[in-house]
Amino acid sequence: MNHAAPARRRHSGRIVAASATIAALSLFGLVVPAQAADNVTLNLLTINDFHGRVDANTVKFAGTIEQLRSAGGAENTLLVGAGDFVGASLFASAIADDQPTIDVLNELGLAASAVGNHEFDKGWDDLEDRIIAGGTNANWDYLGANVYYAGTETPALPAYGLYEAAGLTVGVIGAVTEETSTLVTPAGIEALSFGDPVEAINRVAEDLSDGDPLNGEADIILATLHEGAPNGGQTLEQNQAASAVFSRIVTETSAEVDAIVNGHTHQAYAWSAPIPGQAGKTRPVLQTGQYAANVGQIKMVVDRETNTVSSFTVGNVARTTVADAVLIETYPQLQAVQDIFLAATAYAATIGNQPIGTTTGDISTAIPNRALPTNQTTNRDDRAKESTLGTLVADSLLSTLSPADRGGAELALINPGGLRAELLQAPDPLLPADSPGTILYSEANNVLPFVNNLATLDLTGAQLKVVLEQQWQRDAAGAIPSRSYLALGTSTGFTYTFDASLPEGSRITSMALNGTPIDAAETYRVGTLTFLITGGDNFRGFLQGTNVRDSGLVDRDAWIAYLTANSPVSPDFRKHSASVTGLNPAAVAGTTQTLTVGSLDLTSLGAPANTSLTASFSTSPDGAGAVAVGTATVTGGAATIDVTLPLSTAGASGYLLLTAAPTGTTVVLPVAVAAPAAAVTATAKAVEYGTAPKVVVTVAAPGQTPTGAVTVTDAAGTALGTATLANGTATVTLGKTALLPGTHTLTVSYAGSQTAGAATGTVDLVVSKASSSSIGISTSIIVSKGKASKVLVLTTANGRVAVDGPVTISSGGKVIGTGVVSNGTATVSITPFTSRGLKLLTVSYEGSTTVAPSSGPGLVLVL
Repeated sequence: MNHAAPARRRHSGRIVAASATIAALSLFGLVVPAQAADNVTLNLLTINDFHGRVDANTVKFAGTIEQLRSAGGAENTLLVGAGDFVGASLFASAIADDQPTIDVLNELGLAASAVGNHEFDKGWDDLEDRIIAGGTNANWDYLGANVYYAGTETPALPAYGLYEAAGLTVGVIGAVTEETSTLVTPAGIEALSFGDPVEAINRVAEDLSDGDPLNGEADIILATLHEGAPNGGQTLEQNQAASAVFSRIVTETSAEVDAIVNGHTHQAYAWSAPIPGQAGKTRPVLQTGQYAANVGQIKMVVDRETNTVSSFTVGNVARTTVADAVLIETYPQLQAVQDIFLAATAYAATIGNQPIGTTTGDISTAIPNRALPTNQTTNRDDRAKESTLGTLVADSLLSTLSPADRGGAELALINPGGLRAELLQAPDPLLPADSPGTILYSEANNVLPFVNNLATLDLTGAQLKVVLEQQWQRDAAGAIPSRSYLALGTSTGFTYTFDASLPEGSRITSMALNGTPIDAAETYRVGTLTFLITGGDNFRGFLQGTNVRDSGLVDRDAWIAYLTANSPVSPDFRKHSASVTGLNPAAVAGTTQTLTVGSLDLTSLGAPANTSLTASFSTSPDGAGAVAVGTATVTGGAATIDVTLPLSTAGASGYLLLTAAPTGTTVVLPVAVAAPAAAVTATAKAVEYGTAPKVVVTVAAPGQTPTGAVTVTDAAGTALGTATLANGTATVTLGKTALLPGTHTLTVSYAGSQTAGAATGTVDLVVSKASSSSIGISTSIIVSKGKASKVLVLTTANGRVAVDGPVTISSGGKVIGTGVVSNGTATVSITPFTSRGLKLLTVSYEGSTTVAPSSGPGLVLVL
């Protein structure tokens, strides 16, 4: 970075231009040599997310800083932080309102730090009036460029500070995660708002580099930001792809910023990141992890003439293992740190060393790598996974809040970020009162150090689903935060399944309470912390709840009472959620479906890996009378299992139970078993119109003899007849005149039964016209020549169909009369005969839409 302003220094609280001082001395004729253009090395040391870790490692942590300060030169060293020094602290610090932590950091000469969200755990008034106390308590500057008084753009905290090191003026800009309002109790920060940290940093960086001494100038600018990358085990690029928040920090923070120090996500990383707009140039991006396991170090080689960084190194230095006595002998100033530790632990021991319960095994958060040592290290607290500790704490909430006078909770939920330590079987060597399996007051307190109240509220099943969907995190502005997934701890008896590949908002695929499916419209009484009820950790679905009741109980006190009453407590390795894809909730008996089941294993300490998965079907959620329907091998917490529901389950509504061994993790999925599809065949003989057709129907189903009714319908959907199956067959008799002559494709429908599914088929039925016969009978067999006469015509058709239509009478091939048959008869007048004799007549019926044509004889004697 090349600033237009001259190099500036901080003296006695005010900045003085070095070039102006030189000019003034020249007026008296004093010759002052020009400032050397040699490079200097700035030694920046960083810490973040200390969380009150005043313990046996405190002197070693402080000693690490002193080692690095001594090696880099005290005059060249600046110690800065990235927030969360207090809050979620160990008992020795928490019991004294984190004053021991403040005292330790004062002794270490911390110059400045971004404020963290945990600095607001007890509210803005506590931070301003007690922790900072106008600089009379915490001696360092708490910086918050994006912390404003609510409804204004007025900063509530200093946005930056200017500090001298290596002959340079170092401008430190601080900012905190924009999510802070969702991470602490809202009532404590009503007076504040939290803006975009990158925009705030860039605004201040411009002021510190614009050459205007009235708004502050710096030779080197450091941004310390309580926000960071989600996974220190991956590359810079992978983290940028995974987190839009972190990507903005890397790519949009002003190029005037020479280094970026992170916190909040408890990840350890040290990267060289491209500087935006400066091709080929990089700057350090650093986070130390958590709990003083590392000290971050950035060594910048700076050209004193141009105030540009010519090179840098960046890395995390692991906390030293040198004995405390050796460190104190080498760095006598560490004696004060040890005195603070000893006094704090002695004070805390009066309460903290009291045994309050016992455990039969380790009960822990989710551990990223169980092969590494745990407790007070960076290797704990994978908040994206369930844990044995989450289950136990949720069970304690349910036990405390289930009585009617405490709220009547039916289930309980706990946020993973509220669990700050483990309950370990091995005794803590630092606590003389500890013994194998003993839980001390201080150890229990360390698990839940925030002192939240316990409360209950009503949530419908639909609202409860919304809360679970919000485990896939979005902040109030809709952005995905650095911790993109937070796995809620749930009380025993509450289970759910999910499919992460589904669209956001539809990933929870089932929920059950004690095996019974959650009803979206029913109301459930949920117990939790007031922190979550007010929408903390982006679980804004709780804000939809009604009938909120604060129990007045503090989480720590209720937790300790539960451990005392229920000791010994044991880890429960059953998971309460699993990923299930491929399920057809309306499964067909006798068919096979393939399910993919995942997320079956816990990563808490001592949790065994599941090796097998069994599927069974029961009409009861408790598995009574269950029938095995499939098995599979579990590898890496996942299995692919073929499930075949037997034909005997056809028509039943029940539950598919997936049980993993050896943990006993059980997933309960409601299913309604459909009967296997039936096959319908039918035959029908051709008939004349007026004769009742018969359709012979056969219904078959795998392994079943279907029962029930069949119906025959025409092309218009009109029902023509029904019949009941007997031994899988039925004959449906249709009406004599239901179908006009022609070829008809009829639909044969089987309504289905408990054992066979509904099905349809078709049959072609040919209906021919009714056959007919016609004769003519003269009204008088003898007629006179030349005189008109009448002939009676009779036409019949199979005795069942009325005959209508035209007829003709002819003699000698000549038509002598016409008429119309009505209902089988007609009287036809014929023309007079011109000759005498016996005359043979032919009577012809021309037919109709339903009756075939016919002809017959007639006879008359003409005299």
